[in-house]
Amino acid sequence: MKAALMLAGGVASALSLAAAAQNKAPAQAAPKASEVTLVCEAVYLPARTTWTRTVLIAYDDRRVRSVQIDGVPVYTFAIQETVILTAIDNERIQIDTAAQTWSSDFRGQATAQGRCERS
Repeated sequence: MKAALMLAGGVASALSLAAAAQNKAPAQAAPKASEVTLVCEAVYLPARTTWTRTVLIAYDDRRVRSVQIDGVPVYTFAIQETVILTAIDNERIQIDTAAQTWSSDFRGQATAQGRCERS
C-alpha cells in the first residue's frame, strides 16, 4: 500500500510538471531574416563586356545567413568587415556592401569591376 501511494504521488507530481510546462511561455523564435538585393553592373576585361549581376543577401540581427548570385546560392562565403568574399565556378567574387562595389576575377584570365545599387 505504501508503495502504491508513493507511485501515485510520483505520477501526480509528474502530471503537474507537465501541466506547468504547457502553460510556460514558448521558447523565443529565431530572429526573422531580412533580405537585400544588389544589382551590380560589372565590366569584364579584356573583353570589355558589361554583365548585370544580381546579388541577394539574406541576414538577421546577428549575421549574414545566405548569399545568392544570379539566383544561384553560393556554397560558402566569408565576411571581412563590409566585404563578402565568395566564388562561383572559377570566378572569385568580392562584394563591398558599404561602398556598393563588385570586383571579381576568373583565376587571372579576366577581371571585373563595377558598381552596385540596392533594388
